[in-house]
Amino acid sequence: MVNFYFLLMFLGTLLTAISQVLLKTSSGKTYKSWIYEYLNWRVILSYSLFVVVLAMNTWAFTKVQMKYGTIIDAFSYVFVMILSVALLREKITRGRLIGNLIIIAGILIYTL
Repeated sequence: MVNFYFLLMFLGTLLTAISQVLLKTSSGKTYKSWIYEYLNWRVILSYSLFVVVLAMNTWAFTKVQMKYGTIIDAFSYVFVMILSVALLREKITRGRLIGNLIIIAGILIYTL
């Protein structure tokens, strides 16, 4: 049953990365008024996802030890890089790649 909660936390991490990409795409657009910068579907969906993820993590932490939460949360950086390349067509810079490899290495070292 604990595996379900780990998967729930990974899903939350992926949803967080998706909402960050949504915010980035929203910030690159021009709006006719400053209020539309905040009241558009991308921003509203993004912050709604953040609330859903908060609820999911709160529930998941009832069965998962806190030390694993930081490990799972670190994957959000990797997910953001992958989604940025796939959806926003950003290039993977050397620094970004090295940073993500360090994150993955840290996760492996911590879990082993």
